[in-house]
Amino acid sequence: MAFEELQQIVENAWENRDRLREESTKKAIITVIEHLDKGEIRVAQQDGDNWIVNQWVKKAVLMYFPIAQMETIEVGPFEFYDKIPLKKNFEQLGVRVVPHGIARHGSYLAKGVIMMPSYVNIGAYVDEGTMVDTWATVGSCAQVGKHVHLSGGVGLGGVLEPVQAAPVIVEDGCFIGSRCIVVEGAHIGKEAVLGANVVITGSTKIIDVSGENPVEYKGYVPPRSVVIPGTYPKKFPAGEYHVPCALIIGKRKATTDLKTSLNDALRDFNVAV
Repeated sequence: MAFEELQQIVENAWENRDRLREESTKKAIITVIEHLDKGEIRVAQQDGDNWIVNQWVKKAVLMYFPIAQMETIEVGPFEFYDKIPLKKNFEQLGVRVVPHGIARHGSYLAKGVIMMPSYVNIGAYVDEGTMVDTWATVGSCAQVGKHVHLSGGVGLGGVLEPVQAAPVIVEDGCFIGSRCIVVEGAHIGKEAVLGANVVITGSTKIIDVSGENPVEYKGYVPPRSVVIPGTYPKKFPAGEYHVPCALIIGKRKATTDLKTSLNDALRDFNVAV
C-alpha cells in the first residue's frame, strides 16, 4: 500500500474514530507501525536546514493504542503485560542489545546501534553507530542521528500530542553527557557536546557566553556547541534567586575526534563537569 494511501486512511480515521472498527483501517495503522519499525518512514525528517514533522504518522501511532490488544509477553523468566510487542531480531538488524535493554515495536534501530540496559519507545528513530548507554531513555518519536553517544541516565523526552508538536531531535555526532535531560521538542545541533546534568527544555535559556556579548537561544543548541549547566538571576516577589540555564562556552574544535570523551571536549575550555 502506497504511503499516500496509508496517509489518507489514517487522516480519515483521525477525523472519524468510528472507522477504527473497520478492518481496512486497522490494517493500515498496523502497516504504518511496521514501516516505522523498519525505518522506512519517520515521525520527522530533515529537509535542508529544517525538520518536517509528519503529523499523520504520529496520528497512526496514537490510534495504534486503541486497536491493539493487551497481551502477556514472556521473555525467559520475565513477564510483561502491554499492548505493544517488544522489538525482535536484533542479530539480523546488526544491533547489540545488552540485558536489560528494551526497545518497543515501532521504534527504529539502525545497524551498529548499541543499547546498554536502556529503553527506546515507539516512534523513535536511532541512527547507525549510536550508543544508548545505561539507563538512558529515548522517548516516543525522538529522532537521534548517527554516531551519537547518549551517556548514562540521559533522558530524551517523548511527544505524541499535540500532533503538530516537534519531537526531540539530536543530530549526528552529538555527545550527550550523563544525566542530561532534553525534552519538549528541543533540538540539539550536529556534533554538539552537552556536559553532565544539562537540562534543555522548550523554554530553557541557552546562553552563548563565548563572545563579548551574550547570545540567547531557546529550544535549540547550535551545531558543535559545548554546553554546561549554569544559572542566571531572576527577580520574584519574594526576592531575587538563581534559576537554571544552559551555557554555551565555545565550539567543538574541528580537530576534535567525533568520538572524543566528554572530558576531552570540556578540557579545551578549562571546565570540569
